[in-house]
Amino acid sequence: MIENETQLEELLSRPDERVVELFARLKGPLAILGAGGKIGPSLARMACRARDQAGSKQEVFVVSRFSNAAAKAELESCGARAISADLMDEAAVAALPDAAHVIYMIGQKFGTQSNPSLTWAVNALIPAYASRRYRHAGIVAYSTGCVYDFAPVASAGSREGDPLTPIGEYSNACVARERIFEHFSALNQTPMVMVRLCYAVDLRYGVLVDLATDIQAGREINVGMGYFNVIWQGDANRMTLRMLDHVAVPAKPMNLTGPAKLSLRETALTMGRLMGKPVRIAGQEAPTALLNDASRTFEIMGRPEVSEAQLIEWTANWIACGGKTLNKPTHFQTRDGKY
Repeated sequence: MIENETQLEELLSRPDERVVELFARLKGPLAILGAGGKIGPSLARMACRARDQAGSKQEVFVVSRFSNAAAKAELESCGARAISADLMDEAAVAALPDAAHVIYMIGQKFGTQSNPSLTWAVNALIPAYASRRYRHAGIVAYSTGCVYDFAPVASAGSREGDPLTPIGEYSNACVARERIFEHFSALNQTPMVMVRLCYAVDLRYGVLVDLATDIQAGREINVGMGYFNVIWQGDANRMTLRMLDHVAVPAKPMNLTGPAKLSLRETALTMGRLMGKPVRIAGQEAPTALLNDASRTFEIMGRPEVSEAQLIEWTANWIACGGKTLNKPTHFQTRDGKY
């Protein structure tokens, strides 16, 4: 079991031999834009660890507003160069250092319902700024599985060639982000991958934390969404970094999630048994859910190292033992697209 945050952070940022080998070959600086969010810090630490293990002198610089000075200092202590910048300012983006490789992690989701124009600005304007600034780099850009409509639960989930016809302003703003990247990839012949990530989980946030927290508090679990996918954030970090090897023109979408289609009802009941807590189920499963099929990515990258069963066990233990959470619910059960 994972017993503390030090152990957790080490696992989330541990590169495997394929990531180390990648950094032995990469030439030129790596920029991670939007590195101050939930996933960015562990991905940046993994990049620095892989670089150091490869014996490379490659510069890794991370960019965020860094409202938390401690987070900035922590990344600098790992060997990254941390730059504070407001990426909504086109001049600030233009002033960023040169890079040969870029991982783009910027997005706005929560608060869309109350301020939709900000969500569209963040998700559609900044990609244009970044694409112009780094038109000569290879760009791996985070997107989301929410660009798809709900898939039938009898299917394996949405695949990369499916129509992008989602529900709600947030999801459509994410489609806009992809279209902006596609436009600049074609215009400037910039090789890109768009990572359609669907529910990366840490032990401090994510779908499984939401479930375990509700069970611990004795709240009802509404099973209307029915089914979902998750992937361990450490696996997502490793695969994201390796996607630097697979950027292409035109921009290439790649689904990134776990291989299992988890039943919300069965997962909740399993977590309840592990936590020694009763589980109160409400609602009935809908015939569709937000499900992604990442089989194409697995053909290229291999499968995640950490299984869904292990994630369920880790999370149940973490929450039952009073482990820290970020208190940032995912609202994964939302079906009307309103965030």
